[in-house]
Amino acid sequence: MVRLTLDLIAKSNNFKPRKETTSQYLKKITHINFSDKNIDAIEDLSLCKNLSVLYLYDNRISQITNLNYATNLTHLYLQNNCISCIENLRSLRKLEKLYLGGNYIAVIEGLEGLEGLRELHVESQRLPLGEKLLFDPRTLHSLALFFLQKSLSTLNISNNNIDDIRDLEILENLNQLIAVNNQVLHVKDLEFLLNKLIKLWKMDLNGNPVCLRPKYRDRLILVSKSLEFLDGKEIKNMERQFLMNWKASKDARKISKKRNSKNEEDSLSEGI
Repeated sequence: MVRLTLDLIAKSNNFKPRKETTSQYLKKITHINFSDKNIDAIEDLSLCKNLSVLYLYDNRISQITNLNYATNLTHLYLQNNCISCIENLRSLRKLEKLYLGGNYIAVIEGLEGLEGLRELHVESQRLPLGEKLLFDPRTLHSLALFFLQKSLSTLNISNNNIDDIRDLEILENLNQLIAVNNQVLHVKDLEFLLNKLIKLWKMDLNGNPVCLRPKYRDRLILVSKSLEFLDGKEIKNMERQFLMNWKASKDARKISKKRNSKNEEDSLSEGI
């Protein structure tokens, strides 16, 4: 068993006592990088009061523990571990970026109180066959709640067997949504979502069945004035204007057809 401890941190940073003690040294540390070290647990690191960036990806950690002290933490990298539950993070009010991709998480939960969270990466969870990643409504509400301060702007939910993303409508300040290689099927669901996410400028849905629907790209460009990139391809002003003109012309023809039809009906009524 390899545990992340204060002694391990001091040794790995080649600390050599001079004018300061180990305790004084650990209090000054702002970055800790223990990626790919076969670590399976996080011990009490409360002496690292100024820790702001913690790299623990590519390890064997199964539970998020002993991070309550890290009130200055802004970046936390825990991707490619063995974590099945998001927990013990509520005291990290300064956390801005959280990386949890490649774990065993089935439900996005336990993020209430993270009022500074700007980016959440939960792609490629190793779920049982047939299961999909779910969102706790309380967590979604919390992530959208802090719109007067900061709120979630980037969400990566790729490769999680997700077939419906309408629940994300509450994240009104979302700027980037990355949801490639899922099971989203209906264009109407995306039109509904884009009508709510009026600040979204980048969306990537490559690898979803919906991308094969007729006029998929055209319909999404028409419904969202904020989108600048769709599926990795820039939306040019000329492209958007052409589609807007085409739609306006199509709508005008429909109105004209209805008007002519009504006039014909009125003429027939008068003749009778």
